[in-house]
This record gives sequence, structure tokens and C-alpha cells, in this order.
Amino acid sequence: MERQKIADEAEAEKSRRQLLELQAASAAVESTGQATAEAKARAQAAEIEGRAAVKQSELAAEAERIKASGALEQKNASQEAALAHQTALDALEITKARDLAEIEAEKFKSIVDAIGAETLEAIAQAGPEMEVRLLAGLGLRSFALTDPNSPLNLFNRN
Repeated sequence: MERQKIADEAEAEKSRRQLLELQAASAAVESTGQATAEAKARAQAAEIEGRAAVKQSELAAEAERIKASGALEQKNASQEAALAHQTALDALEITKARDLAEIEAEKFKSIVDAIGAETLEAIAQAGPEMEVRLLAGLGLRSFALTDPNSPLNLFNRN
């Protein structure tokens, strides 16, 4: 009985030792598994972060491209509007100059018609003092009448 008791205790001690060895091995496997899982998780997290950084860079580049394209389109539209505006101003200026030239030509024609060809001929043949008096008598101011030999200038004369 005593022997049986010692044998049972030895067997129990042996079983305890195996249990402890298995627990140690299990703890080692668990520790290794946990370390492996953590390493895999860190690797996956790093991969996800890398992909996210690449995607963020791509989106930032696309945003910059869109922004630059919009700025270019805006600048082109602004330049086209400025060109159209300047073209319209130039056309108005040309029309104004043409109309003023027509008015001035019509005014000159009216003056010549009002004075008459004979009067102009008499003025041209008269002396400079007589020309001034004749033109002043007609109420003409700021008027020039010239021939190659004797120019007559009534501009700003009182």
C-alpha cells in the first residue's frame, strides 16, 4: 500500500511534470502565435497605411491638376473677354472716327456750298487782308484757306 501510494505519487508527480511541460509548451506556442499575429497585424496596418498614403497622394495630385486646369480655363476666359471688349472698343472708336470725318466733310461741303464757288474764287484772288475781312464777315473762324503762294490762317483769330 505504501508502495502503491509512493508509486501513485510518483505517477502523479510525473503527470504534473508533463502537465507543466505541456503548459510551458502551450504558453510558448501561445506567445509565438500572439507575436506572429501582432507582426502580421503590424504588417497589414503598414500596408494599409502605405496604400492610403499612395491614394492620398494620387487624390492630391488630381486635385492640383483640376485646380490648375480651372485656373487656366478662368484665365483663358478672362483673356477672351478682355479681347472681345477691346475689339468692341476699337470698333466703336473706328465708327466714331468715321462718323466724325463724315460730319467734318459734310460741314466743309456745307460751308463751301454756302459761300459759293464765285466767292471762294474772289477770296483766293484777293489779298490776304481782304481774305481775312471777307471770311470774318462771313462769320468763319478757325478756318484755313491755302494756295501754294499765300496761305491764309484764321485759326484762333479774334
